[in-house]
Formats: sequence, structure tokens, C-alpha cells
Amino acid sequence: MPEGSPTPLRAEQYLAPETLAQLASFELRAKMVAEGAMNGLHISPRQGAAVEFASHRQYTTGDSVRHLDWKVFARNDKLYIKQFQQETNLNIAILVDGSASMRFGTRITKSGWGGTKAQNNKNQWTKYDHATAIAAALSFLSLAQRDRVSVGIFADGIRGGVRRSSSSDHWRSVVQSLATEPVSDRANWSKVADQALSQNSGRTLFIIISDFLAPLDQVRTCLARLRHRGNDVICCVTLDQMELRFDLDAHTPFEGLEGEPTIEIDSRAVRTAYLTALESHLSELNRLSRNFGFDCAIFNTHESVGPVLSALLAKRQAFARQRTAR
Repeated sequence: MPEGSPTPLRAEQYLAPETLAQLASFELRAKMVAEGAMNGLHISPRQGAAVEFASHRQYTTGDSVRHLDWKVFARNDKLYIKQFQQETNLNIAILVDGSASMRFGTRITKSGWGGTKAQNNKNQWTKYDHATAIAAALSFLSLAQRDRVSVGIFADGIRGGVRRSSSSDHWRSVVQSLATEPVSDRANWSKVADQALSQNSGRTLFIIISDFLAPLDQVRTCLARLRHRGNDVICCVTLDQMELRFDLDAHTPFEGLEGEPTIEIDSRAVRTAYLTALESHLSELNRLSRNFGFDCAIFNTHESVGPVLSALLAKRQAFARQRTAR
């Protein structure tokens, strides 16, 4: 291998076999009406000949007889044409938070796992590593559906990633990009939203993978902009177990990862107040997401991504079935 070449990737570094097994029966369905030319899994606004039946209309002279509904004709002696909703492929843009706060992690990395720059030779599975695992699973699933997938790594703007593609070998480019991008700086949510919209034409499913530890007014503005033109969003909140439980029992120094000073805190004295504030923050984020019609899921970096993703995908499939049944 030439000097300076990236280390060859193995699927199991980011995508465990048990995760693939847990997701095997699911599809990533769009909540909005998709637009595209290929035949895929998502409802298109165009009428055409596909597998998703929509309605009948009465036959008129000149119509093709190929879609006559002979069962209806047998019942009432009238000719009706079957109309279908064309199913199409979806544009999926995965936005992974690569700001400095994503370097935090307290779980020891399993042998052979990971390898992003966020680990910084500390053998710790960081929030960014977990975000990479989520992105790897969702991009793998989406590409298997022939959806078009792009990835952007963001902090003070979108600074890395891969362009949109549905090719079978695109997954390796996705993971390689996530593994090699530096994790630093602060997240600029407004700038990220503007760049994401400029880079993704047509209706898009945006998947944001972040710790979302930002002022909620900034997140609200970002989500509102992404909602423009009927886009859909999934918020994947990725937090370390220590952040979720704050089960420390000591006087501890806390180091700011995005320029904040290091402070000494008695963790026992502030634990209740911290957990109350975190619960309020996450509840408000979930409410914001629901108000826009989006989904929000919380991931613990010490646990497998499979069960949370399975629940999320099942929820979206149920929504798609309900919409089709109307």
C-alpha cells in the first residue's frame, strides 16, 4: 500500500452483524412525498404504472386498456382504469456533528472497532464514533433500497463528506469520509442549515446525528429551514452514558471541549439539577421535532444502535402504511 494511504476499512468496524440482523426486516421510509426517476420504496407525486394502487377513474376513449379493472367491470358493467402512485427512490442527506463536543466518551472501545480521529489514540468510544456507527447503518440500509445518499460532517459549516450517490460501492466512501474527518470547532447550526439546503436540491430526508447540546433556539431555526420545501428530518441524539446518567460520586474537574474553561464541580451536589436540566432540554427538543412533523430518537453510546434504529424505522413504516390506507 502506498505511504499515506488510508487504512483499509472493514464493515465490522462500524456495522456489527447483530445490527444488520436487527435492521434486516425494516425499510427507511419517507414521510413526505418523494421525487425521483428510479423505482424505489417511496411514494411519488407522479401518476404512473407501479405497484402502489391509488384510485380508479372512468375509462375514456383513447385510454390504454392495459390497466382496465376487469373485476369492477364484472360487477357493474362499467369500464374503469386503475391508477397507481409511482414509487420512487429518495434523496437522503446524513449530517454528522463533527464539533469538538463529540470527542467525549467514557466507553472503552472494543477490539477491532472504530478508528475515527475523535478517539485520538485514547481507546475510547466517543459520541462521534457512535454517530459514525449510526450513519453507517442508515446509509447501508438506504443504499440497499437504491436511495441516493450523501453525507456531510459539520461544525462551523459543512466541511467534509461525500456527494449524493446510489451506487453499490458508495457505502465504503461514506465510512471512509467519516473516519478521516477531524472533530473540532463549534457547531454553527444556522450556517449548516443554509449549506445543507444549497447542496441538496429536491425534497430530501435529512438525518442529523448530533449530541444536540446547543441552544434550542439555534436548533429550532435549523429545523425550520430544513422544513422548507417539504423536507423531512430525523434527529438522532447521541449522548454518552455518563451524560445521560451523571453517575459520578466525586469532586471532579470538567474540561470544556469547545473553548470553555475547566471548572471544579462536586458532582453529587449538582447531579439532580443537571439531570433535571438535561431532561427538560431533551423533552423540548422532542417537542420541537414533533411540531415540525419530524422524528427524534436518543442513542446511548454504551448501547447498540440496533434496537433504537429498529424502533425508529418501525414507527416510520407504520406511518407510511397509515398514509397509504387513507
